[in-house]
Amino acid sequence: MTYTLSLDRRVRLADIESIAAAQGSGLAVDGAVRERVDASRRTLEKFVADGRIIYGVTTSMGGFVDWLVPASMARQLQENLLNAVATNVGERLDDVTVRAIMVSRIASLSRGNSAISPANLDKFIAVVNAGIVPLVPEKGSLGTSGDLGPLAAIALVCIGQWKARFNGEVLPGAEALRRAGIAPMELSFKEGLALINGTSGMVGLGSLNVQRARRLVQSYLLVSALSVEALGGKTKPFDPRVHELKPHRGQREVADFLWRTLSDSKLAVDELDIEQLLADEIADTAKAGSQPIEDAYSVRCTPQILGPVLDSLGTIERTVEDELNSSNDNPLINPDEAEVFHNGHFHGQYVSMAMDHLVIALTTLMNLSNRRIDRYLDKSNSNGLPPFLCREDPGLRLGLMGGQFMTASLTAETRAMAMPMSIQSLTTTADFQDIVSFGFVAARRAREVLDNVAHVVAFELLCACQAADIRGTDGLSSATRALYERTREVIPYLDHDITTTEYVEELAQRLLTQPSLG
Repeated sequence: MTYTLSLDRRVRLADIESIAAAQGSGLAVDGAVRERVDASRRTLEKFVADGRIIYGVTTSMGGFVDWLVPASMARQLQENLLNAVATNVGERLDDVTVRAIMVSRIASLSRGNSAISPANLDKFIAVVNAGIVPLVPEKGSLGTSGDLGPLAAIALVCIGQWKARFNGEVLPGAEALRRAGIAPMELSFKEGLALINGTSGMVGLGSLNVQRARRLVQSYLLVSALSVEALGGKTKPFDPRVHELKPHRGQREVADFLWRTLSDSKLAVDELDIEQLLADEIADTAKAGSQPIEDAYSVRCTPQILGPVLDSLGTIERTVEDELNSSNDNPLINPDEAEVFHNGHFHGQYVSMAMDHLVIALTTLMNLSNRRIDRYLDKSNSNGLPPFLCREDPGLRLGLMGGQFMTASLTAETRAMAMPMSIQSLTTTADFQDIVSFGFVAARRAREVLDNVAHVVAFELLCACQAADIRGTDGLSSATRALYERTREVIPYLDHDITTTEYVEELAQRLLTQPSLG
């Protein structure tokens, strides 16, 4: 299937994910894109012929911004740029992430304001379509003159240097291109900058993060409904009538979802029944009732806690998608205006802050999940469940006690990762790049947080299904029953102690990759 980039169609984050995941899929540009890209290039060529002084074209770059370079040295200047900034280190990014970054860069170049030549844009697209995946070290991007290091590793392969993976084999870039039948790019003025001087690294990784987070959050709404049932929680706090009194959109959506999902549940408790029970117990003196009239916050306040997460995710998604659909390098050559604009569009503060907000939202969700896990395992807080959900042979067995060690550890680790990266600016380049975003670092960290949170949620889901079996699954709502049954495809009811690592990991992977576990 071919995805065609067009000037009048907004690229969606889901598009980036689907193209990146489909190795060797077709990517193309339509005629209008091709015309505008060509117009931008011809506009720049005229400026060069007119002798205009333009950053990265007839000047050097970065800390050498005040050095003048003749246009005749364009190719050497651009290739030197790529080699000089390709200094990232660490583990290599996975293939899907690299492809997401490449497609994001092509989407930006296809806006037709970057003055790359149509021929080199075609070669870039051909590299993606051939399934060539440059090796991109993950650490070292400032995220401000764009993601220079990650994008330079990709650009070097496009000119026949560095290393790439092709058909499962790691090859020199030139050999990968040769086997795919693609001639290396020959860079002219501005084209090295066009390839690397943008936010496409953090956008590509951020796009994948947002899509995975969206699936996790949507699944967690259903996990939350199951936890209300399995913990013997009350439904009245989710009545839409009370949420009309507090006009937060996300809160209302979560409450409405829980109210509808639990409408046919026999495990969730009707507060009126508890009220009647307690009314029969009241006496002339103060005494303890058999049950509380309200649930703990981790059950009752679910809409007020997950509502902000849902709202934040919508804002984050719009921010990353706006950046995806932008021209974000410097300088920009607008053919409509016949003008060159020296600018700062490469600065990644928008995406960096969005990824920090994603970490905060996910950590909030994790805090909620962590507290529910504790309620499941502590017999004094579980409304009648056995300690550590261990019904058979308690004491001889430890039940699900050990899983809380893992979830507490991941929760603590993740909380420590919630300090924003977007405020950690350090000056570089002889004080020329004097305030930076660290957007790629923020996106990389958000990816790690996603994995941590998914494992904690997976263990809550395991606990919920174990508790549902103990209480009686006949009482589950129709929606949560589907979730229960899908979970039981992965892990059975535990009446003996087993290692649960692989079960939790499988559930976590499903939470991140499947549209819904229900």
